[in-house]
Amino acid sequence: MINENFLLNLKTTSLHSLKMFVFGLALICGWLTFPCLSESADAADDSSPTRWARFRGPNGAGIATGQNLPKDLKPEHREWVVDLPGLGHAAPAIWDDFLFVTSAIDEGAVRYLYCLDAITGEERWVRTLSMNKSAKHIKSSWASSTPVTDGEFVYVAFADAEQYLLSAYDFAGELQWREDLGSFESQHGQGTSPVLYEDLVILANDQDGPSSVVAFEKATGKMAWTTLRESRRVSYATPLMIPPAGGKGLPQLIVACGAMGLTSLNPRTGHMHWKTGEFSHRTVGSPVYGEGVLVQCCGGGGQGKYMVAIKPHDAPNSDDPFEVLYEHKRRLPYVPTPIIYEGHLYLCNDGGIANCLNVETGENVWTERIGGNYSSSPVCVDGMIYMLSEDGEIVVISASPDYKLWGRLKLDDHSHATPAVANGRLYLRTFHRLTSIHHENSSVDDSN
Repeated sequence: MINENFLLNLKTTSLHSLKMFVFGLALICGWLTFPCLSESADAADDSSPTRWARFRGPNGAGIATGQNLPKDLKPEHREWVVDLPGLGHAAPAIWDDFLFVTSAIDEGAVRYLYCLDAITGEERWVRTLSMNKSAKHIKSSWASSTPVTDGEFVYVAFADAEQYLLSAYDFAGELQWREDLGSFESQHGQGTSPVLYEDLVILANDQDGPSSVVAFEKATGKMAWTTLRESRRVSYATPLMIPPAGGKGLPQLIVACGAMGLTSLNPRTGHMHWKTGEFSHRTVGSPVYGEGVLVQCCGGGGQGKYMVAIKPHDAPNSDDPFEVLYEHKRRLPYVPTPIIYEGHLYLCNDGGIANCLNVETGENVWTERIGGNYSSSPVCVDGMIYMLSEDGEIVVISASPDYKLWGRLKLDDHSHATPAVANGRLYLRTFHRLTSIHHENSSVDDSN
């Protein structure tokens, strides 16, 4: 936990290139309207309602708009179900009508990357990777790291005790490059997901042994930088970016782990700006940022133990890089990552208790028992929060200071995977299947 004097002890340290049809599209745009040119220039943007390119969507916020999903879920909203081999806990990554999802069989000896049609669920291609068999935690899988895509390549991470592989495939399924980060030491297995920044793919390599954050060139796999990390117990927090004030300058790359707490890095060089200091417990849920507030939970034994909310400053290399807003120690998530939406912080803990807090003050607005156990993170879609329990039940509540339960739908499979949202669909990865939830009258604005 951050102690009362930690501020005095801070250590401030010094496109899809528009796919294969771009040429034809450019010719068409020459005689069509100006909006066509805007669409071409924006093709690498992952904020379109037809894209959910990484774990928890754009910048890991877990928020989607323009989807028109059903609130009162019914069995007929299940559009299609695809069986997948073995077991997997990673969420899907979606870019327009391309969907990428992983799985594994035979104690991790075979790992799969599937590319499906995101609209129909039909298989486009599948690639396999042979690795060593390994043990896993009861709540883990050998396919727990969510892929990330930029519309040109898809990047996926798998690990066993001897090797930690980051691979890049193009949208036709051709391997472009593969890098081995070395051994991976953890009794729980690997689960951190890669993220993208400009021309880099970045991976937090926090483990029980020597740890680091690494960045590779997206196009070639050449290492761009590596930053060593203090280590204690493996972390599963996926990094995110904090945008600079006014949109000028570099964002801060935020990486969390128990041994260092929250840390801010330069995403171009890996240079560490600041760290909060050691947390009391392991970080499994990821950091979340919204409305100028950065929140991180940590815990152990299936329970959240501590949460801190800070306000990062715009001068990360200053002597006063952030301000602590509040801390909490009760009713906290350990594995699920919270949501920040319209001035409020929404948490669903592992035991099915949901809270709504004022994001600026930490004051509790409401607390409700949802029921069930949760290893997935909630997502917020058009003002509704969708939560998927370990028993495979989807629960829908309002993302509002006025609590309202909208509905529940029980699937026929268990799940530890966070939902993905795109194309007017809620994609639910359960242990052995992928299900598409779709409103028959859904209309998605795909003008972006």
